[in-house]
Amino acid sequence: MENAVKEKTKTLWNKCPSCDQIIYKKDLEENLKICPKCHYYLRMSARERIALLADTNASGKAVFEEMDANFFSEDPLRFEDPAKSKSSYAAKLASEQKKTGHYEAIVCGEAEMGKHKVVLAVMDFEFMGGSMGSVVGEKVTRAIERSLQIKAPLLIISASGGARMQEGILSLMQMAKTSAALARLHQEGILCICLLCDPTTGGVTASFATLGDILIAEPKALIAFAGPRVIEQTIRQKLPEGFQQSEFLMQHGMVDCIVERKNLKAQIINFLNIFKKKA
Repeated sequence: MENAVKEKTKTLWNKCPSCDQIIYKKDLEENLKICPKCHYYLRMSARERIALLADTNASGKAVFEEMDANFFSEDPLRFEDPAKSKSSYAAKLASEQKKTGHYEAIVCGEAEMGKHKVVLAVMDFEFMGGSMGSVVGEKVTRAIERSLQIKAPLLIISASGGARMQEGILSLMQMAKTSAALARLHQEGILCICLLCDPTTGGVTASFATLGDILIAEPKALIAFAGPRVIEQTIRQKLPEGFQQSEFLMQHGMVDCIVERKNLKAQIINFLNIFKKKA
């Protein structure tokens, strides 16, 4: 009985990771997963992002046609933990798929925003920290190719710890692969908007996440290649306050704008309207 009460409590309440405020889950969702006390931005799932940005039908449900939903990773390097008798990567993938309901750390498809046809590639940090393996790279590339095919703008939403170590060089190869695909998109003059969420780091930052025509960041998002602790330990120096947060990057010309979550859809539609007029 006690366990059932604890489980029910978990589903009703959330605790802010920043200020430890206990928040009624429904209130948090209505506030777009932003803490009402300290305004900390909690992470959103890929599905929540799509629901926030895509146009809806008469019943209020986001209209989204998913692509490549059944793509999933295997274990090409037979990655094993010496402390375990079986492949820890295969077990981890199965666990993450069960937890998130996704086969991989990204959801791609087509939607409309302000009646503009767009291709979406939305990363989900809940799936292995949004890490980029060969399937994530393939799905991003196929989303770019779909954008090329239908001549529709591409919106990439990144939230990732970087390349997936369990796939080694196969993961790192996705940086070049996605970058080359985006180069073709730029050559065709098709708009690519990149939204950088907390965190966007590692090989994802060093490839497709920062190659858009317009770079938007959410407030106080960590955007980096190497994390601040790694840099401090390497250079033996204390980093500036707020280093690698979106506000710091904005001041140094690394992103184009910082947009609050409640204004994201309207701002992206505004960019789409401007691009359409110039096209």
